[in-house]
Amino acid sequence: MTFSSPLLSRPGAVAAAGADAGVAAHYGDPVREQRALAEGRAAVDLSFRGVVTVTGPDRLTWLTTLSSQQVSGLGPGESAELLLLSIQGRIEYDARIVDDGATAWLLVEAAEAGGLAAWLNSMRFMLRVEVADVSDAWGVLGAVRELGELAALESAAPVWRDPWPHVAPGGFSYAAVAEDRHPGLDRPWVEHLVAADRLGDAAAALDAAGVGLAGSMAAEALRIAAWRPRVGFETDDKVIPHELDLLRTAVHLAKGCYKGQETVARVHNLGHPPRRLVMLQLDGSTHTLPAPGSPVFVATDDGGEKQVGRVTSAALHYEMGPIALAVVKRSTPADAALTVRGEAEGEVYAAAQETIVAPEAGQVVHRPTGLLRGSH
Repeated sequence: MTFSSPLLSRPGAVAAAGADAGVAAHYGDPVREQRALAEGRAAVDLSFRGVVTVTGPDRLTWLTTLSSQQVSGLGPGESAELLLLSIQGRIEYDARIVDDGATAWLLVEAAEAGGLAAWLNSMRFMLRVEVADVSDAWGVLGAVRELGELAALESAAPVWRDPWPHVAPGGFSYAAVAEDRHPGLDRPWVEHLVAADRLGDAAAALDAAGVGLAGSMAAEALRIAAWRPRVGFETDDKVIPHELDLLRTAVHLAKGCYKGQETVARVHNLGHPPRRLVMLQLDGSTHTLPAPGSPVFVATDDGGEKQVGRVTSAALHYEMGPIALAVVKRSTPADAALTVRGEAEGEVYAAAQETIVAPEAGQVVHRPTGLLRGSH
């Protein structure tokens, strides 16, 4: 059954497609909505999110043993991010987690929820845990601040607070900028769980307080500007956490054994991630955006060009204009001008890159201190 948010019936709503299907891409004025969202005057319907709950007294220690993150000490209302990896260290699931003292709530992409719940159920063994996919019962509203206007909703659930871009305990920054200069600081992010049958009431409460609705296009633009990776966009079947700077929020480097840990430790201590995430400032003269998957090229010495990566996300930012995230080969010079080729004939974008993951990231054993940063 295809999900459709009740907020799609709001005036001006234009349905989103792809991974965001079921909510509004915008409500008639994407740029104005984006500015309002960035300034805390709007909320965005993210009810395409999948929601998986884990209950039982062993839930947090169990999730710690399975994942890249240390969540066994997570207190009521505290949030974190965790990864479930393959044996090769590749990202299989990326989950936002908040615990309310009795239930661990995992917020994931819509396409992940069923598979995640099934996999977790297969790993229960004799532990005191219960897993459920409750995606149909819950909606999600995102914003750059906590929406106190929703406090009167009796069925409101915990609020997930995005740890990005702060380096979590046990984490490590691969970014080329210091934490206090990271653009993600301009986008503090929270996601409110709201019972699906109360989304209309939630929107009415926000309206009464002068808080409007923004579409998913607005949230995407702010995410890209904050360098925040998203599963299904920045990820593929080969990606490892290091390439996306996810060691800063989703990996605890000192925790016990988990699937994929060997790769995480080996690349971090002895090697380099083969690819790295960059942000692209795109030439806006074409008045279009490259589609995800569009190839990225660098000029060669013989006057030609070679492909070094692909665009993963693109958006029109209300201040910066057209921007994108891309994953490129680590060997791509950090100061090189890049070119993106779109799907249509002659659709070419000049692109200035902004380094996110530093080319020298990794290989921290015997590295002089101060180059890349662990948690405090």
